[in-house]
Amino acid sequence: MKTLKIGDKVIYPNQGLGVVEAIREEAYNGESFRVLNLRIISNNTLVTVPSSTALELGIRRPVAEESIRKVFQFMGDGDVDVTTDWKGRYKEHINLMRSGTLLDMATVLKSLYYLSTQKPLSFREKKMMEKAKELIVSEISEAVDTPSAKIEEKLLDTLSRSFKTAKSRIAA
Repeated sequence: MKTLKIGDKVIYPNQGLGVVEAIREEAYNGESFRVLNLRIISNNTLVTVPSSTALELGIRRPVAEESIRKVFQFMGDGDVDVTTDWKGRYKEHINLMRSGTLLDMATVLKSLYYLSTQKPLSFREKKMMEKAKELIVSEISEAVDTPSAKIEEKLLDTLSRSFKTAKSRIAA
């Protein structure tokens, strides 16, 4: 993350799109560290991250258009793996959300969206589905410079069409 400069946009896993506001050198116990100040756009939070741990945290640049096409293909293929064990499913989804990759978040959204067509989701799963959708929409919107509302509409339309002929694999 040494190539980042002030004004660059980044994705902070499970938080969303952020902007590098400042890059400074800070001293701690006699050692000097490069520190990034990131402003998370969705909630206007300022996060301070040592640049040496940015990759470990999963901080990355927004995806390119080719990756976005792959995500929409994945969302539209109608193929979904879902486990019926709520605890296991929730834990798996939490780990996917923490990874911060667009495809992992799409996996969570697709799985929970499909489940919501089969039965009511728990409060936690509803919140997670909304968070995944929000993170995906904000990243794609930024990457293709299109309003969030249009991206969300396309995403939900893709999901609803894909599950009209879904080949689900619900594992116990």
